[in-house]
Amino acid sequence: MTTAEVTAPALLGLKVGELVEVRSAEEIRATLDENGELAGLPFMPEMLAYCGRRLTVHKVAHKSCDNISRTGLRRMSDAVHLTESRCDGSAHGGCENACSLYWKEQWLKRVDPDDPVTPTPDAGHRALLPLLVEKTQKEPFEDGEPRYSCQATEMLRATPQLLPRKDLSQYKEDVVSGNAGILAVVRSFLVDLFNRYQDLSRRFLPRALRFRDGLHWGFLQGGVVSGRTPTEHLDLVPGELVRIKSREEIIATLDTNLLNRGMGFDAEMSRFCGRTARVKARANRCVDERTGRMLTMKNPCIILEDIVCEGAFSANCPREFVCWWREIWLERVEPGASG
Repeated sequence: MTTAEVTAPALLGLKVGELVEVRSAEEIRATLDENGELAGLPFMPEMLAYCGRRLTVHKVAHKSCDNISRTGLRRMSDAVHLTESRCDGSAHGGCENACSLYWKEQWLKRVDPDDPVTPTPDAGHRALLPLLVEKTQKEPFEDGEPRYSCQATEMLRATPQLLPRKDLSQYKEDVVSGNAGILAVVRSFLVDLFNRYQDLSRRFLPRALRFRDGLHWGFLQGGVVSGRTPTEHLDLVPGELVRIKSREEIIATLDTNLLNRGMGFDAEMSRFCGRTARVKARANRCVDERTGRMLTMKNPCIILEDIVCEGAFSANCPREFVCWWREIWLERVEPGASG
């Protein structure tokens, strides 16, 4: 089946909070091309388990941050993120990024809560699974390591158009779709204007005339200028309560690129400093979006419950990446401790 021959149900114009049902594997197969994709977006093996399930729209995925070529925001069309719908990495080498899955509206249908649930036959799963599994990898790297392909690695093809920050329609869509409130949209717009000014000041103004040396909002600047960044092992386990350290404590562990042994810390993460949260998981394997290579860390990172990037300083990007934390950025909260 070629891309031109793909058929698709009518678009839904979904908004946050609407109830939908994921179509059957047979219906979804009818929308996919020979690569198991719709408009450049792969339907992945991990998504088959959701067929027939009813979920609510969590975010309308009308735009996305570009973590591959760093071009800024890119425009996505006819897609949403659903509640409790994240990739478990089971078909991608056990990747632990837990990315929020993209669902094309053609893969969904509106339902009323009172509508009877239609059984989903297993035959469609079995028929579609081989194609989807085949497309999870591309030609291996020269060293023989697998080169994975997923929604994240193919994001540039799924979002071929840049979305300039000056395109005000995106901010209207944020509000109309239910993705963000007016105050959040105004905040992100003002932060973007400020960051643009800071960029210009670094290009054209002498250092003495720059505000905070031209740093972006959040004013993060690594404190380790030479040598390896420090590390700490707390041996945290799921269920433990931790507190995210202060900005100043974390900055002292970062190099000039805001990295601690290769792991980045950014302004979005700094918003959680001082917050208490429970450990959800220890993680050390993730697929690199740029290359498709599986990265394995010597020192596992910590994933915290309900801590995701909220896009507050990145135009309310709805992807909600799961934040990875070095143990040196956290401190254990002992049972019964106050505060």
